[in-house]
Amino acid sequence: MIKFRGENMNYIAILVAAAVSIIVGFLWYGPLFGKIWQELMGFTKKDLEKAKGEGMGKSYFIMVIGTLITTYVLAYLIDMTGSVSYIDGAIIGFWAWIGFIATTTIGAVLWEKKSWKWWFLNNAHSLVNLLVIGAIIGVWV
Repeated sequence: MIKFRGENMNYIAILVAAAVSIIVGFLWYGPLFGKIWQELMGFTKKDLEKAKGEGMGKSYFIMVIGTLITTYVLAYLIDMTGSVSYIDGAIIGFWAWIGFIATTTIGAVLWEKKSWKWWFLNNAHSLVNLLVIGAIIGVWV
């Protein structure tokens, strides 16, 4: 029977992990792999300039909410297991990635004709992201 303990949920850790997650995303899709991502998506510089003026604030707001939800749910899973270290948190992040993200995003390659390079780039980001979030939450539980 699943037993939610709840007493170890650290909301400051959740906020910090979400902020770090946003920074990881900025670095990943900016200076580290931004040009590769742009090519894989088929975006031109003109497309990106146009997108900057079209509701970027709303897009970032929705992304922040999604990041907070992801971080909270991972914290919930970590708390449920009774994990108390950064290694435990990262391991749970890995299992969440492989069980829910890596597997479900394969559909985009199979049915939406996205490339495997696109899959690897985005999934490597998701993996790093969940490992970092898990480690932060695991340390602060």
